[in-house]
Amino acid sequence: MSRILVFQHVAAEPLGTLDPLIRQRGHRMRFVNFERQPDAVPNMDRYHGLIVLGGPMNVEDQARRPHLRTELGVIEQALHQDKPVLGICLGGQLLAHALGAAVVRHSEPEIGWYELQAHARGLADPVVSGLGRRSTVFQWHSRSFAIPQGAAHLASTATCPNQAFRYGRNAYGFQFHLEMDLALIERWLGLPQYHAELAAAGLGQDAASILARTPVAMSSMRKSALAVFSRFLDRIGPSRRSAIETSEAIALA
Repeated sequence: MSRILVFQHVAAEPLGTLDPLIRQRGHRMRFVNFERQPDAVPNMDRYHGLIVLGGPMNVEDQARRPHLRTELGVIEQALHQDKPVLGICLGGQLLAHALGAAVVRHSEPEIGWYELQAHARGLADPVVSGLGRRSTVFQWHSRSFAIPQGAAHLASTATCPNQAFRYGRNAYGFQFHLEMDLALIERWLGLPQYHAELAAAGLGQDAASILARTPVAMSSMRKSALAVFSRFLDRIGPSRRSAIETSEAIALA
């Protein structure tokens, strides 16, 4: 049974739709919530994969939030051990930073629904190809990563070119939030800190306009998320359900 280490930064940014998928596949998870356990010192040795979630803090906050240095060390450990890593938003920025790439304030925040376009390398990628050539994804970020040296640049939006990369065989950084569901979007839009960030961004949209787009956009993204996350989790270990179905098929043959 595969074991996955999950780094969470705030309660408002959980695994979302990734959580039930991981559980259905039979993987075991250990959560480290750095909001509650800022002094935790996890180690990758006992785990088969690492997922680093988003959060309102930034890579340059390491002096005020020493756990970010801890996370960078664990990411480096996972890379050295060639274990699958998935970084989402802040997690993608931490992965890029661990690989020596810059993370800077972006010229224009992205909040809400955006069209993502896969590059040729994205369409050929064993994980990101699940998005197809064009897909609609949810965004919430004011900073962005540069593509690390030696990494494959996989996808872009019109307003932020660096949306996804793969380093080596197994490390993926996403700027967007494929893990969102309706309840999580409503939660973010209702939180004072997130609401203020949306208002200050000056993007010409508000919570109501984002929610108006959500039913159709969410239906599309849910299919993409299932394909991408399933393919990433395949790199960590086989699904228990797949193993059971294979055994049943052999028994019936």
